[in-house]
Amino acid sequence: MLRALPSQPQVLWLTPKSIEQIFENLRELGKATDRSRRAEEVIAAGRARLERVADTTRKIAERPRVFCMEWLDPVYCSGHWVPQMVEIAGGRDELGPKRADSVRISWDRVLAWAPEVLIVMPCGFGLEQAAAHARQLFAYPGWCDLPAVKTNRVFAVDASSYFARPGPRVVDGTELLAHLFHPALFQWNGPQGAFAKVEPDRETHSARETHARPRSCVS
Repeated sequence: MLRALPSQPQVLWLTPKSIEQIFENLRELGKATDRSRRAEEVIAAGRARLERVADTTRKIAERPRVFCMEWLDPVYCSGHWVPQMVEIAGGRDELGPKRADSVRISWDRVLAWAPEVLIVMPCGFGLEQAAAHARQLFAYPGWCDLPAVKTNRVFAVDASSYFARPGPRVVDGTELLAHLFHPALFQWNGPQGAFAKVEPDRETHSARETHARPRSCVS
């Protein structure tokens, strides 16, 4: 089909698996659209913001165990650039492979890792969809025993905006993770609809969702 066109288009293959490759793709896009100067400005600003976060988290002695869940049924860990984001933000996610595809893992591995912070980020989902899907976790075996559940540190996030798409907003996503991991050190100045705690509603839906949640989780 491309050969039938009067002139051959320039094709850009943008398939990054790391933050560095995302920035390189931005550089390629800038060249292709005659916006190289603007691309370099965006890259420089993004690198500076990431370095500010990393400069703070490098001084943190204890990094929380984190699990970023890219899909719920079946369970998938995060991959590509997300493990880098977690590391820069001051967390440890040993289940997510860096610079590699996200893969299916067993729920038992999650239980064994015992995350202290659990981030629900279904690929391509906004916050509302992610939060709705996260409620099925209430019925998973051993859910109540996870440290993240006991300390109320399970969050659904707007994955589509901040994590799933390889663009400049992965910088915002890293700052969001830093806030969720270390709220005393990092403020979140972005949209309020970027994240939400995953817990049964305390008002209108409390009765229905309490029954859906394992009895041992209910105080």
